[in-house]
Amino acid sequence: MTELRSTITCPECGHQETETMPTDACQYFYDCKGCGAVLKPIKGDCCVYCSYGDVPCPPIQEGDCC
Repeated sequence: MTELRSTITCPECGHQETETMPTDACQYFYDCKGCGAVLKPIKGDCCVYCSYGDVPCPPIQEGDCC
C-alpha cells in the first residue's frame, strides 16, 4: 500500500512538516514553513520528498521512476 503522507525536514533550520504528497506529479520545490527556504531535490533525487521526507514519493514507493 502506498503511503501518501511524508514528513519533510528542512536542512536549513530543522523544521518538520507533514504533507500529503501528490500522486500525479513530482514536487520539485517546497517552501519551508519554518525559515522560508525554498527546497529543491538533491542531485539524483526526483523530488523534495525523496530528498528530505521520511517517506519517498508514491512512484518511487511503487518501484517506478518519477
